[in-house]
Amino acid sequence: MHMASLLAILSSILWGTSDFEGGRLSKKHAPLAVLGFTQVLGLVFGIVLMLASGAWSAQALGSGGYLVPGIIAGLFGYFGLFCLYAGLSTGRMGVVSPISSMGAIVPLTYALINGDKLSTITSIGVVLALVGVFCASGPELSQGLPLKPLLLAIGAALGFGTALTSMSIGSQSSALMTMVSMRGATFFVTIAIALKFRTMGGFTKKEYPSLIFIGIADFLANVLLGVACTKGLVSIAMVLGSLFPIATALLAFKFLRERLQNVQYVGIVLAVAGVALISAF
Repeated sequence: MHMASLLAILSSILWGTSDFEGGRLSKKHAPLAVLGFTQVLGLVFGIVLMLASGAWSAQALGSGGYLVPGIIAGLFGYFGLFCLYAGLSTGRMGVVSPISSMGAIVPLTYALINGDKLSTITSIGVVLALVGVFCASGPELSQGLPLKPLLLAIGAALGFGTALTSMSIGSQSSALMTMVSMRGATFFVTIAIALKFRTMGGFTKKEYPSLIFIGIADFLANVLLGVACTKGLVSIAMVLGSLFPIATALLAFKFLRERLQNVQYVGIVLAVAGVALISAF
């Protein structure tokens, strides 16, 4: 397996695990509080890595710099998460999760327009992986397609897609500094929200390890995906990096005893087949 593919898959596993933990905590606390707290912890972790590695010497401004793409990625990623949480709170997870998981189509399109060339076999793998992720997210359309959850899900997909595209651009200068810029941008949003609601989330000491894990895992997932974009085709890295709903679904099945629907089993098989085709050729 190519290094870029391996890094992107590791990124997916970390994202899926941190989303699972985040979802668990969001049942007891306001989702925005979980999001804000973990993003600040991610920023602290990123600053430590930056100081230890000397990555701050990378080009920040101008064409090819990391700062502007990092800030854009941070703000659009936050917008995507806000739409996702608002969408999930409508109780239509079967509409919101699958559509929001399609954010990878934005950076995939961007990469193909900018010269990424995929073989026929790899293209089939990409399509299988994307269809697999959609199905593994548990689409449920039997009750119709209400407008509000649909619009919020599309907002989440576009937010995530734009964030991923900007992240891949900034990572060409420095993946780590792009992530620090992302978290730096969202830090100010988090502070504004905390001041408005006058709360730090009301977390207990027992929950701190989970919060720290989410913050670090989410940050590392971003860095690994950013590095993957510099080691191989951006299009492939983005598709493999978007497989995280599968990890979340499997963890929910294992630890929360949540039953997987038949369509989710089909999705997991399709995604694995897609990854095999992408990685083998």
